[in-house]
Amino acid sequence: MKREIAPQETTRAEAFDLWMTSPMPMVTLTKTFNVTNVLRASKRRGVKFNALLCWCIGKAASHIEEFYILPEKDKLFQYDSLAINVIVNNCKGGINSCDIAYTDDIRQFANEYNRLTTQAATQCKSSFLEDCMIVGTSAMIATELDSIVNQYTDKFSNPMVMWGRYRRNWLRTTLPLSLQFHHVQMDGGHAASFLEKLQQVINEL
Repeated sequence: MKREIAPQETTRAEAFDLWMTSPMPMVTLTKTFNVTNVLRASKRRGVKFNALLCWCIGKAASHIEEFYILPEKDKLFQYDSLAINVIVNNCKGGINSCDIAYTDDIRQFANEYNRLTTQAATQCKSSFLEDCMIVGTSAMIATELDSIVNQYTDKFSNPMVMWGRYRRNWLRTTLPLSLQFHHVQMDGGHAASFLEKLQQVINEL
């Protein structure tokens, strides 16, 4: 469910006054993660690496209160559920996207990931969940990337987690991730807590 809330009645009141009219209110943090457990779990469970990573992102975000609110134009909205948006290369050479509802059940999430991404790829049709707080993702695995800074547009102020190809060596597999977020939604400390929680979720897979 999505509902409008009064910014003055939330912990984001000051941030709303400071950053809502900023021409560039987005902030990007980049951290290199040890994703060895994601790769191992992917092989063990027979689940795609990106599907597991998206589940981990949803799991970590679900523990951060600020992920459930979002500024849109001059308003602030509260959500009671999360979804992960995935960008998919389609069969015509373009891209589509799909929103996958987050659930604690990894298998259920992975099944929906496979169903919706396959549908987007084969039918060239995007699917959206209007009543969920969307955490965007973008995986550009054609190359290794150190950092990604996304464009800013007032059409999409949702947080975005982006990455390239993971890096394997003898002892571990690493992956730099970039998190872009709207400063009204959260402060750097909240974003840093999310990144720490994400590594913890990965470690506990």
